[in-house]
Amino acid sequence: MVEDRRLAVLRAIVEDYVRTEEPVGSRALVERHRLGVSPATVRNDMAALEDEGLIAQPHTSAGRVPTDKGYRMFVDRLTTLKPMSSAERRAISNFLDGAVDLDDVVQRSVRLLSQLTRQVAVVQYPTLSSSTVRHVELVTLTPTRLLVVLILSSGRVEQRVVELAEPGTGGSDVADVEATVADLRPRLLAAVIGKRIAEAAAALADLPAEVREEDRTLAQRVAEALGDAMSDHHADERIAVGGTANLARYGDSFDSAVRPLLEALEEHVVLLKLIGEASTGGAVTVRIGAEGPYHELSSTSVVATGYGPAEAPASLGIVGPTRMDYPGTMVAVRSVARYVSRILDDA
Repeated sequence: MVEDRRLAVLRAIVEDYVRTEEPVGSRALVERHRLGVSPATVRNDMAALEDEGLIAQPHTSAGRVPTDKGYRMFVDRLTTLKPMSSAERRAISNFLDGAVDLDDVVQRSVRLLSQLTRQVAVVQYPTLSSSTVRHVELVTLTPTRLLVVLILSSGRVEQRVVELAEPGTGGSDVADVEATVADLRPRLLAAVIGKRIAEAAAALADLPAEVREEDRTLAQRVAEALGDAMSDHHADERIAVGGTANLARYGDSFDSAVRPLLEALEEHVVLLKLIGEASTGGAVTVRIGAEGPYHELSSTSVVATGYGPAEAPASLGIVGPTRMDYPGTMVAVRSVARYVSRILDDA
């Protein structure tokens, strides 16, 4: 009973401090929250919480503020997260459903997440080197031009225009080129569909030898175009960052963390490490203050989760001060991740 009551007092202190940014006193707790006990009992509970290192007094005669340990207990003891309203879910769906490709999905996601949480949002692109080829399409544009479309399991779409050597390559008109493409298409699909990038690229090297001699020039150019499209995904992992302007609202109270955090935002390797250890399977990871990998960012917290298909996992989340609305932020991060995953699965 005493432990439950002290947890309720801790929860009230966290909620009030996050909302007001002012140290919380016993009188304010009694006035704002229905704790069912006297002010003297609340003071005793606060003294016990302070002894346990869960709250601290920033200066003499001030109220109390949560410590990193207090925030951790608060987060760990959350029994439920209030779901988003139907209007909020609809707004997320409408905003993300309009995306046209993976880049658009990521940019929309980071913008949405920063708006929902009023924090700095970070979205990692899916691990494209682990992606598989979902589909390849060949579209005849003219007798001398083909459009090659590559679609990956991560949702990435790449397009390349293939310029044939000269009019008449593969045929003298569009109909002849279409006939050549119709013969090449099933061979191409059989070679790359369902394979990872590296395997598909290797299979493309053998493709020209498998078609008729008169079609090898076209097959070679198609293979080169697809190889070029796939080579883009061997680059280092990329991230998108949004909501940096949200840091301005913390002013002097967050000055000790703003400068190192701004510096960290310039280092994508740092941001990847911050959110890259997020849980998969829908769980949300919360790292508070010194729990993170960088001492310079000990005044910040990270709330992140995994998203995307299993073969191309990625993470998204937010970075902000330890004084944040953890329940609301956790719900927003989880909801955006679920919608993004759904969009990529349906792509």
